[in-house]
Amino acid sequence: MSKELRLKAQDWGVFAGLAGLVAFLAVLPLARLLIEAFAPQGYPTISILEDVFRNPTTWRATVHSLEISFGGTILATAIGVSVALAVSFCDIRHRNAIIFCFVLPLMIAPQVTALAWLQVAGPSSPLLRAIGLAPPIGTPNPLYSREGIILLLGIEYAPLVFLTLRAGLRALPREMIEAALAAGAGRWLVLRTIVLPLMTPPLAAGISLTFVSCIGNFGIPAFLGIPGGYIVLPTLIYQRLSGLGPAALAEVSALSVLIATIAIGGILVQDYMLRRRDFRISGTSQSIGPSSLGRWRLPLETMLWFYLLATLAVPFASLVAVSLVPIFGVPLTWETASIESYVYILVEHGVSHRAFRNSLLLAGSAAIAIVMISAPLGYYLAWRESRALKLLNLSAELPYALPGIVFAIALILVFLRPIPVLGIGIYNTVWIIFIAYLGRFLVLSLRPVVSAYHQLDRAMEEAASALGAGVLRRMRTIMFPLVAQSAAAGALLVFLMSFSELTLSALLWSSGAETLGTVMFSFQQSGGVNHASAIAVVTILVTLVLMLSTLLLGRRVPKGVLPWRD
Repeated sequence: MSKELRLKAQDWGVFAGLAGLVAFLAVLPLARLLIEAFAPQGYPTISILEDVFRNPTTWRATVHSLEISFGGTILATAIGVSVALAVSFCDIRHRNAIIFCFVLPLMIAPQVTALAWLQVAGPSSPLLRAIGLAPPIGTPNPLYSREGIILLLGIEYAPLVFLTLRAGLRALPREMIEAALAAGAGRWLVLRTIVLPLMTPPLAAGISLTFVSCIGNFGIPAFLGIPGGYIVLPTLIYQRLSGLGPAALAEVSALSVLIATIAIGGILVQDYMLRRRDFRISGTSQSIGPSSLGRWRLPLETMLWFYLLATLAVPFASLVAVSLVPIFGVPLTWETASIESYVYILVEHGVSHRAFRNSLLLAGSAAIAIVMISAPLGYYLAWRESRALKLLNLSAELPYALPGIVFAIALILVFLRPIPVLGIGIYNTVWIIFIAYLGRFLVLSLRPVVSAYHQLDRAMEEAASALGAGVLRRMRTIMFPLVAQSAAAGALLVFLMSFSELTLSALLWSSGAETLGTVMFSFQQSGGVNHASAIAVVTILVTLVLMLSTLLLGRRVPKGVLPWRD
C-alpha cells in the first residue's frame, strides 16, 4: 500500500477525534443496548430474554411485524420495479416530473402519509362524502388493518426500490441490449434473461433496505395498527415504555434486540444471495436509452399519472379538506371552511408552536452539525485506507441500517442517568433528540460527501501537503470548498428526514421537548384530527418547497446526490 493511502502520523489527531465522536454517537449506545439485554445486572443472564420470549404478545407482535414487512416489501418491489423500468426504457414525456412526484412519499414522514390516507377512506372521508360514496357512520375505516398497513408501507418505500434499481439500470451497457435485439430476441425476453438478472445486486439492495425500513417503521403501524388492535414490535415497545417508563427498559431492550436481529437477518440473506453468483459487467459503453413506445406511450403515461394522482394528490386534498373544517366529520363547504386549525397550531396552541420551533431548530442544527462531521470524515474514508477506517465507516452506518426505535432505546439507556464526570443529564431534554438525529442521519450526509471526494483530483491537496500545509488547513482551504455543494445537498436530506420524524422522538420527547411528529401523533390519538391534519399539511408544504428549491441549483449539485433529480 502506498504511503499516500495510509493514515499519516499528522492525521491521527484529527482522525482520533472523529473516531471518538462516531463511537460516542453509534457504538456506545448500541453496546449499551446489548449489555442491558444480555447482562442487565452486570453479569450475563438470559432471564429477561426468557420472560420476553415466553410472552404470547411478543410472538404475536413478531408475526405481525413479519407479515407487514414481507407484504410491504413485495408491494414496494412490484411498484418500484415497474416504475423504474418504465422511466428507464420508455420514451415517456415529463420524465423528471414523474420521478420527482414518485420519490416525494419517501421524503414525507410515514405518520403524515398515514394521516393523509386515513382521510381518504372511512365514513368521515371528505372525498367520499362529496361524491356520495362514504360508508355509513360507525363503519370502521378499512385502513385500520394489516392490509391497510401493508398498502401504505408499499407506497412509502416503493421509491427505495426505484432509486436503487434506477441507478443500476443507468449503468447497464447499451451494447448488451442492442446485441440481443439484433439477434431477434423480443423485449420481454431481453428483460427477463438479461436486464433483470444483471440488476440482481441493486434490486437485492433495494429489497433489503425496504424490508429493514418496514420492520422498523413506527409511524404507519402506530396510526393504523394501534386503533385497529394490530400490534407490531415497534408499537409494542412504545406501549411498554409509555406504560411502565424506565422500569420496562430491560424488557424493551430485549424486544429491540429482537427487531435488530430480524433486520440484520434480512441484510445477511441479501449478502448470501449475491455471493452465489458473479454479476460483474464487462463493457464501458453508454448506458441504455429509452425506446419508442408508439401508440402505447399515452396509455403508459396515463397509468403513471393516475398512480401519482391516487397516491399523492387525492390524500393531500383530503388532508387539506379535513384541516379546513372546524370539527372532524363536518362536511367541507364554503360555509364551514375555516383556517382556525392553522391559527390554533401556529399561534394559539403553545405546545404546537413550541414543537414547530423545536423541530426547526433540531433539524437545522443537526443538518449543520452533520455537515461539519461528514466533511472531514469523508476525507479520510475516501482518500485513506486502513482497517480502522473500514470499521469506522461501518460504525457510522449502523444507526441508520438498524430500525430507528432500536437506536432510540439504546440512547435512553446511555443517557437515563447524568453523564459521568460531567454530571450533566440530557434525558428528557431536546439534547437527547439532537444526539439521536446526529447518530441516525449522519450517513445521509456522509455518502454524498464521500462520493464527491472520489470524483475530485487529488493534485491540489497533494501539492499543498508537499508544501507543508497541515491536514486541517488543507481541508479548510482546498477540500471543503470543493465538496460544499454535495455536503449542502446531504444537509438538506438530513433536514427533510428529521423535520417531522416520529420514530425517534416518540420515545425520546418530554414536556418542553415536543416535536412536530409527537404533537401530530398526540392530536390524532386524542381525536383532534383537524389539528393533526393542519400540522401535516404544513410539513408537506415545507418539504415540497425545499425539494423544489433544489431544482434552482441546476447542475451545481452532482448527479445522484439528490434522489428526486434524474
